[in-house]
Amino acid sequence: MSYQLLDTSDPATVHNNTASSSTSSSMDLVTNGSVDFRGRVANKRKTGGWKASPWIIANEAAERLSAFTVSASLVLYLTKEMKESLPDAATHVSDWVGATYLLMLLGAFLADAYLGRYLTVILSSAVYLVGMILLTVSASVKGLRPPPCADNSNCPSATPGQSAFLYCALALVALGTGGVKPNVPSFGADQHDENDEKELSYKYKFFNLFFLSIKVGALLGLTVMVYIEQEKGYAWGFGIPTVIMFSSVVILAAGFPVYRYKKPMGSVFTRFIQVLVVSIRNHFKGVEASPDVKLYEVATEESDIVGARKLSHTPQYRFLDKAAVMEDPELIDINNRWKLCTVTQVEELKTFVRVFPVWAATIALSLSLAQQSTFFLAQSKILDRQLGPKFVIPPGSMQVFAVVNAFVTVPIYERFVVPIIKKKTNHHRGFTALQRMGIGLFISIFSLATAAVIEHMRRNHAKDGMIISVFWLVPQFFILGGAESFTYVGQLEFFYDEATDGMKSVCGALFLSEIGIGSWVNSALVKIVERATGTGENGWLRDDLNDSKLDYYYAILAAISLVNLFVYVWVARRYKGRHQS
Repeated sequence: MSYQLLDTSDPATVHNNTASSSTSSSMDLVTNGSVDFRGRVANKRKTGGWKASPWIIANEAAERLSAFTVSASLVLYLTKEMKESLPDAATHVSDWVGATYLLMLLGAFLADAYLGRYLTVILSSAVYLVGMILLTVSASVKGLRPPPCADNSNCPSATPGQSAFLYCALALVALGTGGVKPNVPSFGADQHDENDEKELSYKYKFFNLFFLSIKVGALLGLTVMVYIEQEKGYAWGFGIPTVIMFSSVVILAAGFPVYRYKKPMGSVFTRFIQVLVVSIRNHFKGVEASPDVKLYEVATEESDIVGARKLSHTPQYRFLDKAAVMEDPELIDINNRWKLCTVTQVEELKTFVRVFPVWAATIALSLSLAQQSTFFLAQSKILDRQLGPKFVIPPGSMQVFAVVNAFVTVPIYERFVVPIIKKKTNHHRGFTALQRMGIGLFISIFSLATAAVIEHMRRNHAKDGMIISVFWLVPQFFILGGAESFTYVGQLEFFYDEATDGMKSVCGALFLSEIGIGSWVNSALVKIVERATGTGENGWLRDDLNDSKLDYYYAILAAISLVNLFVYVWVARRYKGRHQS
């Protein structure tokens, strides 16, 4: 499926586009450069808004159902079916999650620079689907897994070929997710014209509904799908999400006629490098960037970045302004961006530099979230999960309590908290995006502290031969879900609002990539703790949690989260957005 985008550099194209749009009032046309699938300026009455959003939200729910089903099962699959040790399985899952989220930077780059968001999502979904098919095959064919254990002390490990097949499937899933996840929310936000106050307000509602759609997918994946997996096996557990993943592609394609599209704007990273190269060269040439120095900008209404609006000059990071200092036009090629950059190009890089510290100061939450699919899950497995005479709660389903928090937190926040806070802060969203992120980071501390206390109690009971109910884990899941609800939506708002036209997907991928980095930090921390405490009698992290000291590990994570909160507050108080500079 393809679409034609408007080329505004071609007068004939512009003329034809204007003529084809003559029957529509100019008030009905978007002002942010979006076009319809025929390449004409998008009409608000026929495209975007709530005509397009339901397809995108439904697609996200279906895709997230598949993703959460896999992530909730992977540690158990690696330990039970592939015969890996718990620390190794936790590390491998964290590494896989880390790679998945860092690949989002690649997916965002391809969307912004070459393919556009819609085409990137469709192609990445196909790669994702192939990975899911291979994962289902791995769970279905006996020869692709180690044989069952003869006894507890004689468990054959997976062969290199078996491991290679599985991790090839997971690599394709990671690559596909890298193209889908950063671009779907940005594509959804593109359906709303920020220059229209009514559509702007709808955009923030879209972000909340988008977040809830993720949780709907998670809810179904962590309950229905995980239960099917427990009762029918991993072949069914992975097979059904594969079918649902296929349906998510169909859902996204079905909304094709009503979407608004934005043309790829070239490589933002190339533009960044150009600014750095020209700034450094001019610095050594003795060029000054004082307030009275003239800076270069193209004379056209739009910037020379295809489809991007011009950006106003800001006084921060004046060193970078040296890339746009206008010297003698007769001695320099003003069309060569390796010799002279525009103000808009310089401001793009300034925006990235501004948001980077905020991104770095929220990574600790991702470190906390990594526990849900690793050690929280391992705890669930060894507790009493009996519910009634016949029903046993699947270990992966305990994550549903983090999901439930979103259904409680988001509606209450929107319906009751926002109107009250708006009166006190005069901010249209009640709390600013930065404040909302800070609230989430604060809440996450209590989740890890609670987890440490409960694990300490569980281990003491285990020494006396008692197994406590799995519902003792509800508080740590629920509180962490609340932290994510506040921080995730705040990040969506912050990074999309601060991003310039040419780096929407990259900024979205930047905040999502911290989940991957948080997972890698978790892997590294697990290895550090193992080396520091050993794997013997005094080891904190061992295959048998009853012999481990997992509560100590949770206490370390709580302390890291506390320190991170102070760092974040320091960064947020000093942050000046491009609209504030």
